[in-house]
Amino acid sequence: MLILFNKPFNVLSQFTDKDGRQTLAPYINVPKVRPAGRLDYDSEGLLLLTDDGNLQARIADPKHKLPKTYWVQVEGTPTEPVLEQLRQGVQLNDGRTRPAAARLLPEPALWPREPPIRFRRHVPTAWIELTLREGRNRQVRRMTAAIGFPTLRLVRVAIGPYTLDDLQPGAWLEVAIAPSLARDPRLGPPIGEADAALIQSGHDLETERGGGSDRRARRPVPAGRGGSRRRGRAQSARRPSR
Repeated sequence: MLILFNKPFNVLSQFTDKDGRQTLAPYINVPKVRPAGRLDYDSEGLLLLTDDGNLQARIADPKHKLPKTYWVQVEGTPTEPVLEQLRQGVQLNDGRTRPAAARLLPEPALWPREPPIRFRRHVPTAWIELTLREGRNRQVRRMTAAIGFPTLRLVRVAIGPYTLDDLQPGAWLEVAIAPSLARDPRLGPPIGEADAALIQSGHDLETERGGGSDRRARRPVPAGRGGSRRRGRAQSARRPSR
């Protein structure tokens, strides 16, 4: 099983927290799935979860170099020479970053953040689309700070072949495993079209735990872009513009 989840702001990428912070538990009630990688507490957007340990490692391990794309709102307006610094790699206190893809982005049609970012009347903001192939701690924020443009808002919109599309905060979808992730023989063959066409709505999920049984209501829907999907906590959505 592979799940795409739109993690809201100020939610941990885990199911428990001893300090009482908000976790994934209220959003995803699917047995045995765990995050494949992480997304910072104060970042938003795409998080992948799976119940397969090998697949989890393949997605999360930096050696596989899955590209991760972020939409970053920064304080100030970066010029082309500044963006070139991101493309060439930025010197951080733990070493130089790998080259990244970076470009200015028109303001995307995203959901409002709660709480909203701080507003300063005389300081403009801009959006950058940044694609990385590594995953250091708080890397995007440190990169933009290093070039003089602090991050105000950070939304991850893609991991490898998977994109956020119109998935709203707190909603999740089950998707077919991409062939590029299923090449490891330990993962088994990729999901076939017939199996992938069988989807499940999260709000229709009915799990009965008596006697160890697990019964789930399923209904077929046509495959869409990126393969067939199973939706959890379905919400109305606006698709972010690129």
